[in-house]
Amino acid sequence: MSKKQFKAESKRLLDLMINSIYTHKEIFLREIISNASDAMDKLAYLSLTDDKVGLNREDFKIRIIVDPEKRLLTISDNGIGMTAQELESNLGVIAQSGSLRFKEELDADKAGDAVDVIGQFGVGFYSAFMVADKVTVVSRAYGEAQANRWTSSGADGYTIRPCEKETPGTDVSMELKPDTEDTYYGEYLDEHSLRQIIKKYSDYIRYPILLGDGAEPVNSMVPIWQRSKAEVGDEECFSYYKEKYYDTQDPVSVLRVSAEGTAVSYKAMLFIPANAPHDYYNRDFQAGLQLYASGVMIMEHCEALLPNYFRFVRGIVDSQDLSLNISREMLQHDRQLKTIAASLEKKIKAELSRLMDKEPEKYDAFYSAFGRQLKYGVVQDFGMKKDLLSELLLFYSAKEERLISLKTYVEAMSPEQADIYYACGENIRKIGCLPQTELVRDAGFDILYMTDEADEFVVQALQSYMEKPFKSVNDEDLDLGGQEEREKLTEEYKPLLDFVAETLGDEVKAVKISGKLKSHPVCLTTQGGVSLEMEKYFAALARAQGDGGGLKAERVLELNAGHRAFQLLKEAYESDRDKAAKLAALLYDQALLIADMPIDNPSRHAELIWALL
Repeated sequence: MSKKQFKAESKRLLDLMINSIYTHKEIFLREIISNASDAMDKLAYLSLTDDKVGLNREDFKIRIIVDPEKRLLTISDNGIGMTAQELESNLGVIAQSGSLRFKEELDADKAGDAVDVIGQFGVGFYSAFMVADKVTVVSRAYGEAQANRWTSSGADGYTIRPCEKETPGTDVSMELKPDTEDTYYGEYLDEHSLRQIIKKYSDYIRYPILLGDGAEPVNSMVPIWQRSKAEVGDEECFSYYKEKYYDTQDPVSVLRVSAEGTAVSYKAMLFIPANAPHDYYNRDFQAGLQLYASGVMIMEHCEALLPNYFRFVRGIVDSQDLSLNISREMLQHDRQLKTIAASLEKKIKAELSRLMDKEPEKYDAFYSAFGRQLKYGVVQDFGMKKDLLSELLLFYSAKEERLISLKTYVEAMSPEQADIYYACGENIRKIGCLPQTELVRDAGFDILYMTDEADEFVVQALQSYMEKPFKSVNDEDLDLGGQEEREKLTEEYKPLLDFVAETLGDEVKAVKISGKLKSHPVCLTTQGGVSLEMEKYFAALARAQGDGGGLKAERVLELNAGHRAFQLLKEAYESDRDKAAKLAALLYDQALLIADMPIDNPSRHAELIWALL
């Protein structure tokens, strides 16, 4: 069979691994052992419903064979094995997305010798090439009579051909590189060194790891989530998390749960990450916790254990009360599973609240990655979970110039302040420039600056917090005094306002004297339930879907009767209606620009400026 080539991106990363020097080469052993454990998990799960497997949990073993003369290290398992097609798809592509970006970042940092490349990416099996010149994988899939041999000497490519193997499972054989002045590869042929590496990285593997002809397992086989806090500290848990989920950063927190109850008993180890995986907000992201029944994995991603707003949580749940032969369909409706899920929801909420209060820097790191997810949770299901999640939200305070909670905002409110003021926009700088914010700030009231596309919907779902209603700086009924004077001016200038409205036509729903403006001549607000930020959101959504439509806001042009621009408009209205129409159009364009809305006809806008100069 002719040699096949790795895909271009895979080849570049593999070449990087082969030809570069990394501090922690020993982790290749952890990766191969972990793959073997996963393969046996799959067959153990299959054995629950397939009597033909013929193996009990205690029959599964990982064996490590050393041949110093041939410099050969072999790791064997009796797991589910791989077909030729699975060898092709699993071993022919490395880190299917993001690996090229990682390589570029690695090169830019010039920190290759200090980087754990395996920890950076899920390249698992390929770590073998850090220590081996040649890697051979012999695998026979359960249920198949034919075994296959995958062979590669590195980035040049690989071959797959049929071979013989008596039983299902996989053997990974590595021909170790010659020793050099800088690196002694021979340590991976020394049983004492191998024993230390196994204890360091793979002690929690649930299946016995046998070294050489030994009958006693090297590892303790007690899963890390089954151990007490006295046995395993947070640091070891963090290392486990980074190895398992290929994250370079420690999680912000680990929750260890040992629940005993009449309804259900379970143990869990949950991790709250500090950063989101690159595919987190893609539909391909697989959320959910690993679910074990009496130590046997029965589901890799059990979404039913986590509400969608906590889908960022990673970890394991193990319960002896779940039936081992339960089907995945039945599991979704299992009463005990729902009990566990409800318990975990409370514990996750409590831990996030603790982080917010006691370790705000960690919470800020978490929130920058997953705050949007919490906001989605507020608006989902018609706001059913808004009370639970509202306490976890953070928004930028104009006064504090930092993120604060809604509770912090309300507790700092003066007695005369009735509402929680907020303003939405693309970013903090642009919101701070909005004319509507000036009067609120001058009144001594704080404003929450909201920059996420979901924020307008979040506020509508919340409506209030601690009995304080939310009030947008754009709201029609924003009243900071002077209402009587505005009504008088509105009556006085009604013909002028009607003229401007008629001039602008369908562009605006109304034109009014503003109670929001102080030093600026004009601003654009809305009436009804759709804000300008919502209009922007729906317009972007329509463009993404190839649709020219989108929900439109009912726009209101507000004029500052005390500004020089209004006086010019008034004078033109009295003496030159054509000039007044141009001024009205120009003021509307300015309001659009201030609101960060597009001008339909920029050429006309430029002509208006030159015509009025």
